[in-house]
Amino acid sequence: TGTGKTAAYLLPIMHQICAAKEKSLVNTLILAPTRELVQQIDQQTEGLAYFAGISSIAVYGGGDGASYEQQRRSLSEGVDIIIATPGRLIAHLTSGVVKLNELQHLILDEADRMLDMGFYDDIIRIMSYLPAKRQTLLFSATMPGKIRNLSNKLLNNPEQINIALSQPAVGILQQVYMAFDHQKLALIKSILKEGNYTSTIVFVSTKEKVKQLYQTLYRAGFKVEAFHSDLEQEQRENILRAFKSRQLPILIGTDVLSRGIDVEGISLVINYDVPHDPEDYIHRIGRTARAETTGTAITFINEKDQRKFSDIEALIGRPIEQIPLPPDLGEAPLYQPELKRAFNGSKKPWRKKKN
Repeated sequence: TGTGKTAAYLLPIMHQICAAKEKSLVNTLILAPTRELVQQIDQQTEGLAYFAGISSIAVYGGGDGASYEQQRRSLSEGVDIIIATPGRLIAHLTSGVVKLNELQHLILDEADRMLDMGFYDDIIRIMSYLPAKRQTLLFSATMPGKIRNLSNKLLNNPEQINIALSQPAVGILQQVYMAFDHQKLALIKSILKEGNYTSTIVFVSTKEKVKQLYQTLYRAGFKVEAFHSDLEQEQRENILRAFKSRQLPILIGTDVLSRGIDVEGISLVINYDVPHDPEDYIHRIGRTARAETTGTAITFINEKDQRKFSDIEALIGRPIEQIPLPPDLGEAPLYQPELKRAFNGSKKPWRKKKN
């Protein structure tokens, strides 16, 4: 997160495009999991290529018929770099409007997230349209077995580069609250009311929870929006634009927001639910304290998520400061992750005993 890998692969490709004696109809294809990441890569491409005369197009679904036709026209004329989500690209490939037989470079950005979102078959199908002789780069924040299987299919004797997982930025103040699920709503309201935070992202585990928490906070008078895949593309863009311009102070979403979406000046990240994967914790809290600024990351831990959070502490190599609940919220669960292991999922005495 935030290491500059987009420029690291774009700049050498642009150099090759500028130096080439003959132009390919399409030189480079970049696949990414979400519309937002596709748009962001396209914006970076436009910025870096501004004086180089290199053309690019963002190809993604969610728009109206006019946007689809605009994509068709641009693709049929030829373009140096295509940045696309797999599903929408397949629609253009099957219609015959885009030819990739002269492709030089294939980039799979956030490949692990693409597989999590069910794009494996789409990626394999796209490969059938590509020339065998090409350069393929696969970027992944994690390397589970499914990514290794994909790399074995796509890559020929690849050079593997492992970069150690980056630790959370020094400028992030990390804190946790032990809280039962029924205490979380009152706790987040208290934090948002009393804290002096100008820009906040709240991460929850599912799209349904995003909608529920949004409704609750909206009715409580908070200026908040929910960000999820059921929204129209224009709605998603408007919400992100308002959040980036500080017109919207609170944004609620799933882990889609933790990858690839670069917003400066986020002062608070709240993990309403503990992420399932410890590395996702680093991606989430990495939304704050970017570019040597400071920020706060607060995580709510219920009695069931203690084992997961102890794995996070093991990953970052230190315990995270625990903050007591406000007295009016009642007693919190004890932090006893070792009991979770010992009892192997059976009932535990989480509540503090009364004297």
